Amino acid sequence: MNEKILERKLTAKVKSMGGLSLKFTSPGFDGVPDRIVLLPGGHIGFVEIKTTGLKPRPLQVRRKRQLEQLGFLAYCLDAEEQIGGILDEIRSS
Repeated sequence: MNEKILERKLTAKVKSMGGLSLKFTSPGFDGVPDRIVLLPGGHIGFVEIKTTGLKPRPLQVRRKRQLEQLGFLAYCLDAEEQIGGILDEIRSS
């Protein structure tokens, strides 16, 4: 599935849960995930979105690892079926 379609589906699902799916850009700090997901109750997660079958670049893998080492949830989404599980994990964190 195309990255843009997955991004729209994720954003719509987050909105239906009462949350925000914010586009994340960080000038001067490449490789950050595409979206910051904020859910009611103070739950936060970072999501890198990839076209189905594509893998994150090495820098993106390092950034994901950095976020996880700081205690944040970070995911790579490449299939629509993953959206529910990712959001359930963020919501239960």
